[in-house]
Amino acid sequence: MPSKRRPTRPRSAAVTLAVGLAAALLGSAAPAAAAPNGPAAAASNAGPVVLVGGSLADDRIYDEIVRLAGGGDARIGVITASSRPESEDPDAGTPDCNNSRCNGEYYVDLLEAHGAGEAEWIPVDLDHPENAESAEVAARVGDMTGFLFGGGDQYRYVTTLLRGDRHEDSAVLAAVRERAAAGAVVAGTSAGAVIQQAGPMVTGGDSHPAIVDGSSPGYFEDPGVLGYVPEGGFGFFSHGLVDTHFAERGRQGRMARLALDTGQDRVFGVDEDTALVASADGGLRVVGSGAVHVLDLRGTSAGSDQGVWTATGVRWTSLTHGDTYRADTWTAFPSADKSDLVPESGDVRRGRDVFSSPDARPGEPGQMLRLARELVDSTTRTSAHGLSHERWPRLRVDLSLDARSTGYRGADEAVSFTDVRVDIGPA
Repeated sequence: MPSKRRPTRPRSAAVTLAVGLAAALLGSAAPAAAAPNGPAAAASNAGPVVLVGGSLADDRIYDEIVRLAGGGDARIGVITASSRPESEDPDAGTPDCNNSRCNGEYYVDLLEAHGAGEAEWIPVDLDHPENAESAEVAARVGDMTGFLFGGGDQYRYVTTLLRGDRHEDSAVLAAVRERAAAGAVVAGTSAGAVIQQAGPMVTGGDSHPAIVDGSSPGYFEDPGVLGYVPEGGFGFFSHGLVDTHFAERGRQGRMARLALDTGQDRVFGVDEDTALVASADGGLRVVGSGAVHVLDLRGTSAGSDQGVWTATGVRWTSLTHGDTYRADTWTAFPSADKSDLVPESGDVRRGRDVFSSPDARPGEPGQMLRLARELVDSTTRTSAHGLSHERWPRLRVDLSLDARSTGYRGADEAVSFTDVRVDIGPA
């Protein structure tokens, strides 16, 4: 049964009130001098961008952020406006707190523990939307060498740091953009990574309803609906669409649908506890315990079969720690510790929950990735398929290897692959 779409709005009445206040304040503020919108300014970045897939724990990623920001001389601003505000947290002021202030303090302590000279929470959130236009707060941002945007809900970044329907920079975001143009690192985890993209920005959705119902511009109360912001996010990353918690939550389907619906030809999906480090020259590098996935849709055809949307010819590349990628040439390179994968197993188990449904999760998360890795390591198979947990309709994903497909195995047994073909349609 199709998901019921609701008017674009945040997902709680309390957030609705706060977002409305933020939009009113930002929308009525006088524009800062020469403050371009995010996507228009993307090409001016000189500093690196670090996109983390969420659940950040790997010391190598924190070390990388601090190093890029200047090590012991780093001054890092922490922005957690995507978290719920302190006023809405019943555990505020306790060790169980989960709000913008205490989350910001958590990141400040971690960054300083990893060697940053100084880290500071930037007090812009739904409790303090007016601070986004504060000259004093913008001045504090003006001498920082790096920024870390925390996780939560990326739409809160839109409503606090961008000016209403104009999608223009607030004073604080303009100051961050000026520092990035001068070489400061911009890092984000989960929602803080998604908001950095220039292209249409996903705001929610699960793969099965996304494939069946398609995408719609906006932000929806039903978290299963595939919504997006057409204007994109802040525009610091312009090489493709971005999504996080990628393999763990089976988001390949939702992002293939969003990209094809909006005319995009590349998606970067970042796994949990994993970072994609992008330099200004178009070079990208993987750091962390999971993988970064690239969906290449240049040769993909979208259609319909039995009334169900189909995608034919998606090319999937999955890269692990140390691997690199050139965005300008669409080329992946294995890390020095990896060698060509020599298949060792004949077993490929069929996936019965290929999109890792939030309603099921009967096995380990990331079942489509598991299926693909078993396929490239198989001595007997060149194709495999998985089924969605959801029925009405049940969906099928076919994976296949051809002359373009390659696999690599690292000294730590990490498996990377390139150009696995993906076809999506009804079972």
